[in-house]
Amino acid sequence: MAGETSIIELLKTMSPILNEGEYVFCTIPASQAIDQAHIIGSFKEKEGLTVIIDKTIADRLNLSYVYIAAWITLTVHSSLESVGLTAAFSTALAKEGISCNVVAAYYHDHIFVAKKDAIKALEVLKKLSGQ
Repeated sequence: MAGETSIIELLKTMSPILNEGEYVFCTIPASQAIDQAHIIGSFKEKEGLTVIIDKTIADRLNLSYVYIAAWITLTVHSSLESVGLTAAFSTALAKEGISCNVVAAYYHDHIFVAKKDAIKALEVLKKLSGQ
């Protein structure tokens, strides 16, 4: 099933939701095993494997991190080929002084913002979509 590509439709129907919890980005060596069920997302870099996981799991595994994030999901099924969605929401958040780390997955875009900015970020995204 193909995702939405129209920037107008994407913005209008992005319907952001705030996932419960606190999330962290950690880097681990390739030799360290973490149960896949605990990994929200990952990316292999030359310096190591970056994993996004729940903060409580990172604490239990004694992993270090420097950034505690909230996780917002745009529930619209966006196409990986769509143009402008990331630019639109990241610009809107930047205008409010909110940094964002974005993961574009197959069905949805996921935005990680500092935990302290979660509610404000959600309000900015809802305003952008006309909600």
